[in-house]
Amino acid sequence: MSVANTPTPPSAPPGPQRTKVLVASLTGSTIEWFDFFLYGTAAALVFDELFFPSDDPFVSLMLSYLTFALTFFIRPLGGVVFAHIGDRVGRKRTLVITLSLMGGATMLIGLLPTYDTAGLWAPVLLVALRVVQGMGIGGEWGGALLLAYEYAPAHRRGLYGSVPQMGITSGMLLAGLALSGMSLLDDAQFAAWGWRVPFVASVVLVAVGLWIRSGIEETPAFRAARSEGRVARLPIVETLRHHWRAVLIAVGVKVVETAPFYIFGTFVVSYATGTLDYSNTVALNSVTAAAVVATVAIPLAGRLSDSWGRRRVYVIGTVALAVFAVPYFLMLQTGAGLMLVAATVIGLGILWPPVTATIGTLSSEIFSTRVRYTGVTLGYQVGAALAGARPR
Repeated sequence: MSVANTPTPPSAPPGPQRTKVLVASLTGSTIEWFDFFLYGTAAALVFDELFFPSDDPFVSLMLSYLTFALTFFIRPLGGVVFAHIGDRVGRKRTLVITLSLMGGATMLIGLLPTYDTAGLWAPVLLVALRVVQGMGIGGEWGGALLLAYEYAPAHRRGLYGSVPQMGITSGMLLAGLALSGMSLLDDAQFAAWGWRVPFVASVVLVAVGLWIRSGIEETPAFRAARSEGRVARLPIVETLRHHWRAVLIAVGVKVVETAPFYIFGTFVVSYATGTLDYSNTVALNSVTAAAVVATVAIPLAGRLSDSWGRRRVYVIGTVALAVFAVPYFLMLQTGAGLMLVAATVIGLGILWPPVTATIGTLSSEIFSTRVRYTGVTLGYQVGAALAGARPR
């Protein structure tokens, strides 16, 4: 296994700069997951009729879901492209590009004409924007992670590396609030214009993110590598040739983290309301409550990994999730709303955070600075594609 051999960071930047870096790191991840839940909901509720109308509603729905799954397959390509830029040119410049692509595409989706207005151009433009979105998302996470990790003091890398993961639950909460506001509309209003509002409003988050990122410097680790001539010429070739074992480890770490997230965060809603007899409100509230708890627990788990060690915290979380699998479904089978909330909070809010909080730092520590962006991005995005695009 390849191990990082470059001290990170070589010098400790001022506290205010590190705070700005953490906010910049969190912003992109939050926007990514805000879009994930927002687009998934819109694809299920209105995109089938607005962009893929047909005589068979099932076909329309499947085409709509296909655009949702599309980014899982585009993300690895975007990851390779922007990780190359990140390892060659720098983390900061790359993150400005990825956030602009990701956020710009999200806003433009909210402005698209529907099939009734533009005919076939409507689904074509939607797919094109999803491709752009996927490219940006593919390079965003690795850069956001390294922005935090490579600015971190040596004794706080676990804490700093956990911050981008807070964007998952923060994005869930923002999307939930946005959709709750839109739920006040009737079905006709939501289909006509209500679904567009959160997409267009996301430009505010993007503007804040770009403003913050424009005021930070390149990471100390990359500046040191560039000044010493240790920048890789072809990062992807070097990574696959000399660090392929580390890439496989990063893929495995991500797959293990992603599977329980989808069980506790998305599968539980359809299972509880479709197979079991829970109301939509109780099911959604259980996920919201768990997301709130997880948002607090993730940085705590990251800080704990600085004291206990990354691998120990990750393994404890993984084992706890495996042990909880049977009790989780038994709690759901009781049919009691409080048991559903408790089971979801325990799974997503308490047991999952130690796993997700540590994957970024674990992955960063097994790659050297010259290929770190490429290595962590390749492992994360391939793992996400393997675990996230399967039926659930």
